[in-house]
Amino acid sequence: MSKNLVIVESPAKAKTIEKYLGSDFHVLSSVGHIRSIVKKTKDGTPPIDVQNKFETIYEVDPEKKKTVAELRRAVKDSQEVWLATDEDREGEAIAWHLCEVLKLDPATTKRIVFHEITKSAIEEAVKHPRTVDMSLVRAQQARQILDRLVGFELSPVVWQKVPGGKSAGRVQSPAVRLLVEREREIDAFNGSFQFKVTAEFTHQGATVKAELPQRFDTEAEARVFLESLLGASFTVADITTSPSTRNPGPPFTTSTLQQEANSRLGFGAKATMGSAQKLYQEGKITYMRTDSVNLSGQAIAAAADYIKNAYGPQYSQVRTFKTKNASAQEAHEAIRPTDMSAERGSSNEYDQKLYNLIRTRTLASQMTPAKLEKTVVKIAISTGKLLFEAKGEVIIFDGFLKVYGGSKKDADILPAVSSGDTLALDTVIARQVFARPPARYSEGSLVKKLEDLGIGRPSTYATIINTVQVRGYAEKGEGEGNARDVIVLSLGDNQVEREVVQEKTGADKGKLVPTGGGQVLSDFLENHFEQVVDYDFTATVEKEFDLIADDKLDRNKMLLDFYTPFHELITQSGGIDRSTVAQAREIGIDPKTKKPVLARFGRFGPMLQLGDTADTENKPQFAPLPAGTKIETVTLEQALHAFQLPRTLGETKDGEVIKANVGRFGPYIQVGKLFVSIKPLDPHDITLDQALELYAEKLKTEAEKNIADFGDGIKVLKGRYGPYITDGAKNAKIPKDIEPSEVTHELAIELLASATPAKGRFARKTTAAKKAPAKKPAAKKKPAAKKVTATRKAAK
Repeated sequence: MSKNLVIVESPAKAKTIEKYLGSDFHVLSSVGHIRSIVKKTKDGTPPIDVQNKFETIYEVDPEKKKTVAELRRAVKDSQEVWLATDEDREGEAIAWHLCEVLKLDPATTKRIVFHEITKSAIEEAVKHPRTVDMSLVRAQQARQILDRLVGFELSPVVWQKVPGGKSAGRVQSPAVRLLVEREREIDAFNGSFQFKVTAEFTHQGATVKAELPQRFDTEAEARVFLESLLGASFTVADITTSPSTRNPGPPFTTSTLQQEANSRLGFGAKATMGSAQKLYQEGKITYMRTDSVNLSGQAIAAAADYIKNAYGPQYSQVRTFKTKNASAQEAHEAIRPTDMSAERGSSNEYDQKLYNLIRTRTLASQMTPAKLEKTVVKIAISTGKLLFEAKGEVIIFDGFLKVYGGSKKDADILPAVSSGDTLALDTVIARQVFARPPARYSEGSLVKKLEDLGIGRPSTYATIINTVQVRGYAEKGEGEGNARDVIVLSLGDNQVEREVVQEKTGADKGKLVPTGGGQVLSDFLENHFEQVVDYDFTATVEKEFDLIADDKLDRNKMLLDFYTPFHELITQSGGIDRSTVAQAREIGIDPKTKKPVLARFGRFGPMLQLGDTADTENKPQFAPLPAGTKIETVTLEQALHAFQLPRTLGETKDGEVIKANVGRFGPYIQVGKLFVSIKPLDPHDITLDQALELYAEKLKTEAEKNIADFGDGIKVLKGRYGPYITDGAKNAKIPKDIEPSEVTHELAIELLASATPAKGRFARKTTAAKKAPAKKPAAKKKPAAKKVTATRKAAK
């Protein structure tokens, strides 16, 4: 019998902690949450009983039954149980669920928390155990119950009323609204341009780059100015030097880590949190879900020691930062390395980049400011009153910049000049510059906006951004931009020369772009469920969760205040006319058929329609919206061009017809039942030779993927994650000690018999696959239902 059983959330963490605690402690993992709110009860009782103080029925997740059974056995064999789940609300809720399932008393069971997985932190936590904080648990329950009620009641309305609508969520919907509003700001932006004048001078062999502070509104004005420079002389009129300092930022919170990792490393929010989770579990950094910029006294001292030894005492400056967020818990720490001197945090290159970012940011926060000297040289023109300005910056003392660099572009360093010096003009250019529309959100900038609005919390930012993409309401842009003409005037050979060059504009690569579905959903919610997408209301709900966590607000009162008006809107939604949601726009009339051409939103997104659905004799034709166009802006010419598809290109050597078309997932060619993506080629322009080449490559890939085909639908295939067996309904892994080529038909059948049904849109829906769940006898479920119902009281 083990004296002590410690239960943590992750297996990786369990191994590390057991190593620190010694032989008297056995550490097991719950592998995250073990219970969820049931989706449906057998007796018809609502999973969340709104009329009875929001009593909630939970059940053990099917994939966690084995884990729970193992934990139950371990509890019986232990004298003392310690709950060491994460220190946030989700972790506290998991601790409470463990108490419920393992029949532990939450009022007496020992609960320990720690900000970092180090020997000293673990030992200190064991010395100061507490019990489960039920206020934190109630705050987590409030969030979970509210999200379930909104999702389960609002999503069916979205399915019925919104074309292509999938779901709507309490926090994801305001995020979609932000993206949609920004997209419309970009669409409504009225572009303007001016002419910016830059020049290069030389002085004693050194180059001086300068710019005219004034800009010209027309090409004619810019030309007149350049002409005025013919025969002019240029003199240094004034030199201004001013010292400045640049201070380091605070160590990372969850939000600022996601923003900076996105900006500097190109990491998405989900990838950042996944990488940070690994570093935390391996004991390399402190807990990664935090809104505090606080550092412990021990961490500050360790940073100071390292900085003094590595760079010298002149680089060390002890700093404390105050968290702006009133709801932040100052007892928590910012994200920092557990060992300030450790340069390596992981053997994985991806995780090491994030570790290095966290470490250098933490060290920089405890270093002296950088001392800079800014210089402005004003250059007079003999033929006019305007002045050129040359600006430069010199780093006098690098301070924190030694470890955490500043901007990507270094400021120009000016050569030594004095007032009255004459400069020689080398080149001068007046270039047309365009006003920029508002920038689309990146994952990092969206996290910042959500934080500024008070929407979401450290544990939810990554989930929000991932959900809006998974649901198809936003996608990562891939566009490199469109070319536009730019006028450039230059002075040369005693005359002004004009040139038209091209530059890219409107690139959205890596930015979050709302889809047509996202726009339709956002408009629908704003028109009929404003409460769900209102920024202030959503932020107020977050603050109320914080009040519940602080035991300053009753959970059920908060839930009732939200649910009553929300449910009233749900009951009134039956009167919403679906035809008024995402109305079609008539673009014009097809000159050949005299039928109307419409741009509208369909089940799979924006589309074009030729003909009327009311015409019973001739069914309308449909085509995807051309790339780069929108329902509001697509022209008749573009639409008619789209209806030229599908286009027959020719035939293969075997006489099969090759057609080019655009589908739900982009442009493709079709040969029989085989579909081949042709991105980035255009189906209107692709040639037969190009199509045959892509078809041959696809056949080769398919052949290489097929390791064995037993002729009855069972195959051995090479997949993304290695070889596997499939019959279309189920996929089975091949044991590591068996070569894929050695798999027999009998072995394949045996492995498939114990496999789970295949997932994804390519899984074959067979009769057997549909009947599989029904094999479980209903009688065995009755006792489980009683246990589940018994958790109602505990959830109050």
